[in-house]
Amino acid sequence: MNFRKDINGLRAIAVVAVVLFHFNDSWVPGGFAGVDVFFVISGFLMTGIIFKRLESGNLSLLQFYLARANRIIPALALLCFVLLILGWFYLLPYEYEKLGKHVAGSIGFISNIVYWKESGYFDASSHEKWLLHTWSLSVEWQFYIIYPALLLFLSKFISLSNLKRCLLLLTVIGFILCIVVTYHSPRTSYFLLHTRAWEMMLGGLAFLYPITLNKTHSRLLELLGIALVIYAYIFFSEKTPWPGFYAFVPVIGTYFVLMSQRGNSIITSNVVSQKLGTWSYSIYLWHWPLVVAIYYFSLNESFIFVFIALSIALGFLSHKYVEQINFTKNFPSSISYIKAKPLWMVMIVGLLASFIFYKEGFLHLAPEDYRYASEHAKPSPYRDKCHLHEYQSPEHACEYFNDKNVEWATLADSHSIEIAYALAERLQKEDSGLKHFSFSGCVPSFTESDDFSACAKWYNESVDYIVNDTKIQNIVVIHRYTSQLVGGSAESYPNNSDTKITDKTKRKVENIDSLIMHLAKHKRNVFVFYPIPELPQDINKLIGNNYNNKLPFERIEGTSFEWYKTRNEHIIQHFDNSNYPDNVQFIKPHEAFCDSITCFAIKDGIPLYFDDDHASVKGAEKLVKLMFLGQQ
Repeated sequence: MNFRKDINGLRAIAVVAVVLFHFNDSWVPGGFAGVDVFFVISGFLMTGIIFKRLESGNLSLLQFYLARANRIIPALALLCFVLLILGWFYLLPYEYEKLGKHVAGSIGFISNIVYWKESGYFDASSHEKWLLHTWSLSVEWQFYIIYPALLLFLSKFISLSNLKRCLLLLTVIGFILCIVVTYHSPRTSYFLLHTRAWEMMLGGLAFLYPITLNKTHSRLLELLGIALVIYAYIFFSEKTPWPGFYAFVPVIGTYFVLMSQRGNSIITSNVVSQKLGTWSYSIYLWHWPLVVAIYYFSLNESFIFVFIALSIALGFLSHKYVEQINFTKNFPSSISYIKAKPLWMVMIVGLLASFIFYKEGFLHLAPEDYRYASEHAKPSPYRDKCHLHEYQSPEHACEYFNDKNVEWATLADSHSIEIAYALAERLQKEDSGLKHFSFSGCVPSFTESDDFSACAKWYNESVDYIVNDTKIQNIVVIHRYTSQLVGGSAESYPNNSDTKITDKTKRKVENIDSLIMHLAKHKRNVFVFYPIPELPQDINKLIGNNYNNKLPFERIEGTSFEWYKTRNEHIIQHFDNSNYPDNVQFIKPHEAFCDSITCFAIKDGIPLYFDDDHASVKGAEKLVKLMFLGQQ
């Protein structure tokens, strides 16, 4: 295809937005929409290549895939390899293990699926993932695999004119699907191909259905398109349901710029835009690890400007010395494609990363006490399987070990997951089972409607299910009270968190009371946990600090007991001063995790957490033991 300066300039606008957003999201709150601009451009270019070859009857899927591989893989493989080398020197074993997993996902172009299963794009933990940004490359590659194969297959049965109409229909269906899935499952819609494909197909429609405009109309259409893209960058934010309906704004804006075909525009054709657009892919690759480095090494804000400049410099070098390498494009037979160098890059980097993951970041080379602490600072093996991030009918909730004698249930947010597992293991010895209901970040929402919280429908249906199941007679209730009620994070330690009590806070507490009273009326026992003490940072980092400073692992302090009481003062006083029925029993985690002075991360050699606020399985065993103290 002929080189188009306007497309190259669009790339520059997109990459600048993404980079600025990642380094400081207050600068360009909707800068993540730059990825959507890239998707539209990719769809335009890919559709042009595919249809031109379909028209000439010489579309070879292998050649198409190889051309994409030559373009994408070398720079990505270099980045992954460099991170693996640096990770050996700077990362702790658990961090190196996670990097190996993410490199394997990125070089195998399934990282969007990996991150979809782990957490959301805007979560705080995203700054611990060195290759999070490669999710978009995986989406594009999956599109590159399926799209030409589908078009080639359909071209065998229908004319190219009808094929274009099919593409138009698929784009409309894809957009509707995107809106529906974004409403019901935001994480799914953000990361997966089926809700992003419409953006690339719309770019394809810009190629298939071009329009001829005079200079005035072309200029106006371009300005409208640029204005829509910039509007998205400025007025949207991570709170905007995405992609969904709102993604139409930057996507249609990009479409308008493509349709205007303004090759001499000062906006897109100036020298700065052209240079940045040329280097945009490599800039995109290198900028995110630099963002993560700022957080990982706790660098001050001045490094933001240095690293932005470094992103551009590395992008330039990567483009000049890696992207422009002319790899072999023609092979005499299908089998000869195995000689393609990008394929070998994928295999070598992928196998190296997989080996690092398999060896748990070479944990076996660490001292014995560090190994023990790291190996036992683990979540429930059922966490990914049983914990919800989106609505699911209570009938499908996990049942542990004995599904024929389910007498127990846990109802809560993510703080209940390890408790559910540890409790179920104990109950297994008594031939009793447990049903686990947990929803990520769920605030107390009993009796509330959908506009109160994302989990309100699930919460109320789960309570109804538990009440109506006569076999279930023992209920465990727990929430991350301080965070869910008044906000704040233990990262503010040793200063007090903001615990301002609002009307909504009072309403949540009322919801907790209503829930407890309702369950107590219908069930034999209701166990309610006081807040679990929280750490000032991830336990693995605390363990790492001890490892680096050659300190013992028998006891690692977290926060002071006094700070724990102050931080959770509102809910503790409420529980202490409320009158509940006799079948309501309160469990106080600080009795297992704290002494009169300190709340611990590791106590008596046992890691009590697997991150900064969730109990480990070993920690949960201690909490469950508190529930049965009166029976011993």
